[in-house]
Amino acid sequence: MTLQRPLLERRVLAALDASPRRIPVLLGACGSGRTSVLMRLREQFGRSTCQYVDVERVATTPERFLQALRNDSPFAPPAPNAPAPADATARDALEALLVFLTASRAPGGSPATFLLDEAFELRTFESFPGLRTVLRDFVAALAAGSNRFVLTSRYVSRAQRLLRDAPAQFEIINVSPLSAVETHASLGDGASGLDEETTRAIHALADGRPAYARAIASATQAMKMRGPADPVAALTELLAPGGALFASCRFCYELRLHRARGYGALKAILEVLGAEEPLTLTEIAHRLRRTPGSTKDYLSWLEDVDLVESKQKRYRFTDPLLRLWVRLHCRPAPISDEHLAREVHGYAMARLPQSGTPPAPEPAPALAMAGAAVASSDGIIEID
Repeated sequence: MTLQRPLLERRVLAALDASPRRIPVLLGACGSGRTSVLMRLREQFGRSTCQYVDVERVATTPERFLQALRNDSPFAPPAPNAPAPADATARDALEALLVFLTASRAPGGSPATFLLDEAFELRTFESFPGLRTVLRDFVAALAAGSNRFVLTSRYVSRAQRLLRDAPAQFEIINVSPLSAVETHASLGDGASGLDEETTRAIHALADGRPAYARAIASATQAMKMRGPADPVAALTELLAPGGALFASCRFCYELRLHRARGYGALKAILEVLGAEEPLTLTEIAHRLRRTPGSTKDYLSWLEDVDLVESKQKRYRFTDPLLRLWVRLHCRPAPISDEHLAREVHGYAMARLPQSGTPPAPEPAPALAMAGAAVASSDGIIEID
């Protein structure tokens, strides 16, 4: 099940076709659909004229990244693909990488198109000698080259800071949540069999995030095979240990915390905000038993990886469903089925129109099965 973003895709295509050329940079949270947009662009352009690269997965060393890029590329390299000399440095590999990105050509000699998912994860190379300015060098090279690029990042705050003084070619495109109309257009009626009331409920529960909406819609459709289709009950199953949203929320939570500073203290703040939000700096510091100064640092580190946001000096989660996951699973022992159902129902009541809110669901038998499954399979699933 794919949620279409035609307006977003048209904006990206307009940037690529503009004269002078622009470099669109898609910024959005986990589950916002950045990767899905790149996958659809790859199919539109054709795999012989564009190359998709998941930078986060292969940014190990500059030498290995360059080799992986070359091996998987449909493009003719700008120079003979000779082995690197024995005395080549990490800086040499980076320079060769930038030449490959900016000077490679598609069949027929036309400009190549690179779709670089999580492009700024090249910052991994900053730990190598001579590469402290790798991101600035990368941005400058792409702006000076003649090829076409689409970049993405899940770290909105960091990307905006990096591009604040970047060349004018870079166009930031914030991947906004789906509207209720867009959600219904993708999920409603037709083969899915989901009516407008159901798709609106899915949209509200998912906070407009395509990955969440897709998962809830799929689970809701599956429920129709054994009874009434209930998005709240579907969400309850998905958030149980072993469920798809349990795994994706856990991935987002751990990934962003590991990219920030102050791991333990940051988890404590997220637990505080999981229990109650929004809160002021003073209120959070009081609950942590820390000084306002140190608490302010912790909060800035959470904002740096987009886990929390501040509005009118009051802090809250940027992702309400991730907040629910923290409430459910950041505890000493696994949550009971009854407690899980109550928490999800409370979340639903706060987001759905009161007239359409269903009664609190009974724990489904599937929850017990999902809880047992986690003992044998504790995998983490990333949803773009």
